[in-house]
Amino acid sequence: MVTCPDVLLRPEARYNDTSVYELHVPQLSPRFFLISDPSAQPLLAFPETVGFDAYKALVAPTVSALNFLRDRGLGNNMDILTILRGGLNYPLEEAAAMSGIRTSDIHFISCERDIVDHVIKGLAIKYDKIRPKRDMVLAIGDILATGDTFGRCLDFAIDTIQKGGGSIRRFIFFTIGGTRALRLMQRTAERMKSLWPGFEGIDCFFYEGMFTVYTDHGASGINVPDIDFGWQGGVVTPEFRSFVMDHPDALYEKCIIYDGGARRYEIPVHFDEVLEYWEGILRRSEIIDPVALTAEKLGYPTPLPFGEWKSATGFAELEQNGLRELWKRETALLSSAGSLSLRDLALRRIQSVKSIQTLYD
Repeated sequence: MVTCPDVLLRPEARYNDTSVYELHVPQLSPRFFLISDPSAQPLLAFPETVGFDAYKALVAPTVSALNFLRDRGLGNNMDILTILRGGLNYPLEEAAAMSGIRTSDIHFISCERDIVDHVIKGLAIKYDKIRPKRDMVLAIGDILATGDTFGRCLDFAIDTIQKGGGSIRRFIFFTIGGTRALRLMQRTAERMKSLWPGFEGIDCFFYEGMFTVYTDHGASGINVPDIDFGWQGGVVTPEFRSFVMDHPDALYEKCIIYDGGARRYEIPVHFDEVLEYWEGILRRSEIIDPVALTAEKLGYPTPLPFGEWKSATGFAELEQNGLRELWKRETALLSSAGSLSLRDLALRRIQSVKSIQTLYD
């Protein structure tokens, strides 16, 4: 179910194949948007999308988002701050050039996570290159799960810019990320406004959905809290929900995005993580409730009437063609989940991943 009953999806614009939705959160001052594009959907559905293809998948929706902002007065210049390592997956410089926006400067921060047994034990900023200047339009792309890494890097950047005599006029954030971005962006907007009276605001773009992170091990018993993304409690675009209904095996993946850095730069490590999950599903296939797992993945507990489904998914104000058909498909999938063979599903996925893994070993 949607985390906040006041969160609604509203259609804003369409650029080529990209749909731009406003994520209406009336109690918060930043502007939140969901962008959906056919090129990005495989990245969030198939862990087999790796390497340069993972980067390329985000180009078209990022270009569309920047065109959307330009049409609303963004201007022709911006700075980019890259948070190494996951931030390198976001094609901001390329998208800016394709949108007719000049990149004035590129700044870097290296924030390394100490992870032990899938748990983040600490964070350390070990390198930075930030050149403060006045009235910056600053853009960042990064994965945001708990927000701890991103929040620390952003606070460091704000401090550095402020102490160096610079200022941020507008902040743009692109993320494959979750609901914790809402409060983090609000806190950031309040801080930037207090530091710089000329601050104009924040535009936050989520690719395909505003997801949530697991708070426990989930219905599978093997999801990783505070790291794995899911739909339950978030808002997912109708285009992406429909794409997953076309490829229902994708619904049962470990999460929306596996380690973003590894799947581009450490591909064998990425595939090891994917296989670890599916081999775990195979081992536990007789004790996992497929109905509970399907309900968890779809984000609502039982089949719902159409009107209630629209409210549960954040679609209450959407009227486009295809919503009723999408509801029927999700309802049918959930209604038939009791007959799902998780063993057969796991074997299919393991075979598919292993057939590609050999190309990167």
